[in-house]
Amino acid sequence: MGQIKVKKNVGGIEGLCIIEPTVHGDSRGYFMETYNKNDMAEAGLTMEFVQDNQSSSSKGVLRGLHFQKQHPQGKLVRVIKGTVFDVVVDLRSHSETYGKWFGEILSAENNKQFYIPEGFAHGFLVLSDTAEFCYKCTDFYRPGDEGGLAWNDPKIDIKWPKLVGEYPGSPIGEGYHLEDGTPLTLSDKDQKWLGIKETFKF
Repeated sequence: MGQIKVKKNVGGIEGLCIIEPTVHGDSRGYFMETYNKNDMAEAGLTMEFVQDNQSSSSKGVLRGLHFQKQHPQGKLVRVIKGTVFDVVVDLRSHSETYGKWFGEILSAENNKQFYIPEGFAHGFLVLSDTAEFCYKCTDFYRPGDEGGLAWNDPKIDIKWPKLVGEYPGSPIGEGYHLEDGTPLTLSDKDQKWLGIKETFKF
């Protein structure tokens, strides 16, 4: 391998990868390769990316859990400012780990990236004052194809760090907050997704 280290099948879920670049630092600052097609191919990752996205979110914002139904996206995600807890749920009907979740802390400090193949719901919770989140996609965003999964479905039971609250029977954010009192913030859409029993399967 070259400048990028790939850890495959993390959490015992086939296809999930944690990717760590080699950081070259000195008194002037640092340099790192955040993507290298040859290194990825050597690790067996030959996907092609067609779109790059970037978002900024404040502390307590939870985005997700999202997927596209007919045009699923593989995503290579990373954080360039702040810290998030990044989560995926396996929605592949043929998978031995269908319904299983995995989460990883991504931050500007640890430089970790997370590759999520097609067939997963994805979301993240912002733990720092602000976070800037970047991701590459293997297919284009199609608004009419969007699907989602309730972020707090008890059937999945994601352990969101530093989040306090009791399940009210729906994905509404009311009553949830971080340990420091920061209220949980969700979009209107993210408070309406259904649980995994009612969710689309790939």
